[in-house]
Amino acid sequence: MSIRVGVIGTGVMGADHVRNLHSTVSGATVSVVADLDQERAKSVASAVGARWVTDPLKLINDAGVDAVVIASHDSTHADLTLAAVEAGKPVLCEKPLAVTAEDCRRVAAAENPESPLMSVGFMRRFDPGYVALKAETHSGRIGDPLIVHCSSRTVSAYPGGSSESTVTNSAIHELDIVPWILNSPVVAASWHCGRSSSLVTDRQDPQIIMLRTADGVLTTVEVFLNARYGYDTRCEVVGEIGAARLAEPVVIHTDADRSHSYGYAADWIPRFAESYRRQLQEWIDALSTGRPSTLATAADGLRANLVAAAVIKSMHSAGATVSVEPVGESF
Repeated sequence: MSIRVGVIGTGVMGADHVRNLHSTVSGATVSVVADLDQERAKSVASAVGARWVTDPLKLINDAGVDAVVIASHDSTHADLTLAAVEAGKPVLCEKPLAVTAEDCRRVAAAENPESPLMSVGFMRRFDPGYVALKAETHSGRIGDPLIVHCSSRTVSAYPGGSSESTVTNSAIHELDIVPWILNSPVVAASWHCGRSSSLVTDRQDPQIIMLRTADGVLTTVEVFLNARYGYDTRCEVVGEIGAARLAEPVVIHTDADRSHSYGYAADWIPRFAESYRRQLQEWIDALSTGRPSTLATAADGLRANLVAAAVIKSMHSAGATVSVEPVGESF
């Protein structure tokens, strides 16, 4: 029996989820789409034969919706996730689970550990590169990890953001994936900056974040949202006797004009297309069979959010190192 999915939000991410659920994920049907923009909701829904609404609560309580994907604005995630749980429906919420630590605690507290309904869209856990990097980190070939270097660069940031939203909306991926790779929670964080790009007026860009995990590994995270040249995500784990890093996935290399080159994607969708597909398929498969999924949990969402809160506190404390509030669930 097909799982009837309602998707809230039809921006870049929501529209991509609708396309994936309709064309590349088995066992799922997009039944309803919601967006405050009526024309956009209608356009995305009609392309897959779904109904559309402008009220997300109407979608959540629709009898024709078995499970909910939330891909609307970050500020709506907490309340919509709680509404789905109250309706007794499994929900996959795009990151972050909530914008503030207070709201994230409120959402995580509503989860039933005996019969969990919440999943968080930390899709890098399903990326073939990150999966292989984690396996290599623990294979013994590079020795015990000592340092992790990450960078996340995009062409341009969405307007209306801030230095804080850079952390909660973008760096949040590294705040989840680094402890996931190391199997060790972040216990302290600090935020640093130097010269900001002259092309940016609404935030400090780039930013540097330092993380220390419970195993003693130090991680550097560079986040540069207006790097202009392309979407570029990197991660390297340096061990005692070797190092392992992501290889940028590209389709072709070009040799021309006495140069060797390859192109960058304009955004994250091409780079992580397979990750999103695998994450959605795992979610649907788990719902169909009634087993627990391997997606990030509400506790994982809270854990990353509390690290973000520590980073933002450091941002407003001259880069001081800030301890991270612990969360009990293990990796």
